[in-house]
Amino acid sequence: MAGSRATAVAIGGAATAFFALFAVVKANRSAAFDLAVTLRLQRYKSPALARLMAAASWPGFPPQGQVIPPAIIGLWLLAGRPAEAMSQTAAWVAAALSTGLKFLARRPRPLPPAVEVIVAPLGGTSFPSGHVLTYVVFYGFSAHLVWIEVRDPLLRRTTVACLLGLVALVGPSRIVQGHHWATDVAASYLMGLACLLGLVRLHHRLRKRWA
Repeated sequence: MAGSRATAVAIGGAATAFFALFAVVKANRSAAFDLAVTLRLQRYKSPALARLMAAASWPGFPPQGQVIPPAIIGLWLLAGRPAEAMSQTAAWVAAALSTGLKFLARRPRPLPPAVEVIVAPLGGTSFPSGHVLTYVVFYGFSAHLVWIEVRDPLLRRTTVACLLGLVALVGPSRIVQGHHWATDVAASYLMGLACLLGLVRLHHRLRKRWA
């Protein structure tokens, strides 16, 4: 019971922080901060860093962004884990929340010459970051499932480390590549966390029902 309350408080806190940040962005009070953060991060020029940032963002771009999630869901089904497949599908659907939020915010993406923008197949507006929200919800939930379902310790830890590393790196990558502002990224981490915690609770209930 105490754990459920703590999770509910965490979900409420993350959601509240998201909407507070949404209000700040909508009022155009974060522009100077966002520009300063982007310019500072883009000062660090390194081919290795550029490759790392590109690799972190790559799974979120089409067509791979539409292929990887259903492939992972399919693997859970093939493994005979319907509760995990259903929960993973819910995570993919929840990640689409960014589309509606983008419509509400209608914030323009960063543009040159103010910042450097790496050419990529971008769509929609800037707030929040669809990449980050998808990674936190979908790949974060994948890490949760792997941790509780995979028995081999080395495989479990390696896979979870890779998934969480991807989640951690995607935020900075979106700023360094000039595709999003820092507040877009921060908002996505907050909303993504709220959705992720809710999905973990949902999955726990499904496992009990189908055990």
